Amino acid sequence: MALTIGRGGRAPFVAEGAAEGAACPGCLARGAFYSGGGAGPAPRARRGIVDVHAHLTPPRYIQDLADTNLLQPPTLAWSPEKHIEDMDRAEVSLAILSVTTPGVWFGDVEKGRRISRYTNDYAAKLASDHKGRFGQFTAIPLPDIEGSLREIEHGLDTQESDGVALFTNYDGKWLGDPAFDPVFEELNRRKAVVYVHPISAPCCVNALPYLPDAMIEYGTDTTRALVNYVFGGAARRFPDVTMIWSHAGGTMPFLIERFDMSEKLPAVRAHVPDGFRAGARKFFYDTAQASNAVAMGALRQVVPASQIVFGTDFPFRSASDHVSALEGGGVFSADELRGIWRGNAARVLPRHAG
Repeated sequence: MALTIGRGGRAPFVAEGAAEGAACPGCLARGAFYSGGGAGPAPRARRGIVDVHAHLTPPRYIQDLADTNLLQPPTLAWSPEKHIEDMDRAEVSLAILSVTTPGVWFGDVEKGRRISRYTNDYAAKLASDHKGRFGQFTAIPLPDIEGSLREIEHGLDTQESDGVALFTNYDGKWLGDPAFDPVFEELNRRKAVVYVHPISAPCCVNALPYLPDAMIEYGTDTTRALVNYVFGGAARRFPDVTMIWSHAGGTMPFLIERFDMSEKLPAVRAHVPDGFRAGARKFFYDTAQASNAVAMGALRQVVPASQIVFGTDFPFRSASDHVSALEGGGVFSADELRGIWRGNAARVLPRHAG
């Protein structure tokens, strides 16, 4: 089956010509993403779930990227009404929105700043128009440091957003690289929440041409960024930044033994005096596309359930997919699931604790 090739030769999640809502190989979906129609009145959310990993697509973003093949069918088909409908089916009361790949940086400073601003303004309007249903993580145009600092100020001060959304790497530099220290210094000063989403690194785009990067590379790049953030010393330099890593931390739980051994390397020893796991346990991890018992069981061996928050990756996967997998996986107790639904996120995002 032929795949449309995306940015930098990357194959997107779905096959060319796939119908809206069809399963996509990079998403490993078990069922339909959503159905059409209006959301109607929101039911009382019995679980009261907070989804920290949910995506939006501003209409202007689609227009700006219309001459590319970077946007995928689920992204193009997103709407607030479809999103709320999916939330209601799984008793998700609140979704914290962020822009997904390809992000807001396309090698042009002015374009990056413009896309960041209108994306954040659109998300803020959604939160205002659908009070209590949507929050937002501010998009910033890294590696543009000055533009990123401006957008952090606009998002956290003017819009009172819930935090900042970052990608795992920018032009082949992973989070934790000193080049990004001015941004992290400001985030640390503000005691900000940072949500991290993977993106393909220049080294490894289209490594297996017949598979979308999302199948392997996204989990791998999450691990690269997370490990670089710890072993490079950023976790110690910026202790007041609260990090949320997507997809259960990628492959990190499965490679934990190797990271334990790497603590002895001279280049990293000073940055992890208490060991890699001590740094990893300070982070939060979402369940998006990793709600199965294998992934959750592995993550649970690295961090307590209190560090796990609910995420869906909507519109690529449904909230019901993740609720069913978590409830049926046998990994968590009822009390722990209540924490994953809402309690753990409420510690990170206290203004949504009510």
